[in-house]
Amino acid sequence: MDLFSSDNITNILPFDGVTNYHGVILDKEKADFYYQQLLENINWKNDEAIIFGKKIITKRKVAWYGESEYSYTYSKVTKTANIFTKELVELKEIIEKESGETYNSCLLNLYHSGDEGMAYHSDGEKMLKKNGAIASLSLGAERKFSFKHKESKQRIDVILERGSLLVMKKDTQTNWLHRLPPTKKVNSPRINLTFRTVEI
Repeated sequence: MDLFSSDNITNILPFDGVTNYHGVILDKEKADFYYQQLLENINWKNDEAIIFGKKIITKRKVAWYGESEYSYTYSKVTKTANIFTKELVELKEIIEKESGETYNSCLLNLYHSGDEGMAYHSDGEKMLKKNGAIASLSLGAERKFSFKHKESKQRIDVILERGSLLVMKKDTQTNWLHRLPPTKKVNSPRINLTFRTVEI
């Protein structure tokens, strides 16, 4: 991985995309503070998806926030954004400064334990800025995160630490799938914030 490193920021993809792992950007005190605030104050709901015409409700909870009431459709379900909370604005500013990108919305995920994960997918919804950056901030439990190249099937794994930032950009979504694999080794919750840009 060192081959793709620059200024302590690592592009974990060897080709066909840029995904920079910035490592830990929030110290333990700040990471724990924001984790607790988000756990208590975010409007969490079980996620819904339409798969093969059937409505599926997940154990994982999600929330959709933005600078205004954007609509966002994925898995054939449309959500309307809540307005950013004070804590989300603060985190957005920290991440924009760290990543050098700008964002206008955030999809949050709450995984209650390692039993909950996410299958391989790419974030290519039409309302998202094409090849726009998606910044993923991890709070709570450490989890493994996996990428798989759509053609070669090469897999890349990274451990996302508490308070760490991962930024997917350029043609990552075009060429790579990503997932959060379930694990029996993790018994505590994880909150994941994915800041992104919706084009209206």
